[in-house]
Amino acid sequence: MAYDEGLAERIREYFQSRSDVVEKKMFGGLCYIVSQHMCCGIVKETLMARVGADNYDSSLGKKHVSEMDFTGKAMKGMIYVSPEGVETDSELAEWLNLCIEFVESLPAKKKK
Repeated sequence: MAYDEGLAERIREYFQSRSDVVEKKMFGGLCYIVSQHMCCGIVKETLMARVGADNYDSSLGKKHVSEMDFTGKAMKGMIYVSPEGVETDSELAEWLNLCIEFVESLPAKKKK
């Protein structure tokens, strides 16, 4: 299992009303691209959340959260949330809402 299928299904349900979401296999797991920006994903059983620089430190202060150090170096603005931090749908929605808020603050990508 490369990523948690149950968590993937919960994230798909969260995004089901949006037409701007693309699911893509990346990082040895699964990523969700929203409005052409990487938003969140799953690595094994862990939620990978793009919270942005402004929310980074406060997010790291929460339970079940750690730096995303996929490359061996922490990626500022990206965090991991362990399965215990997204056990309920409301906990998952809270993290996904934060990711969406950040991604929607980014400028639109230019068409290629």
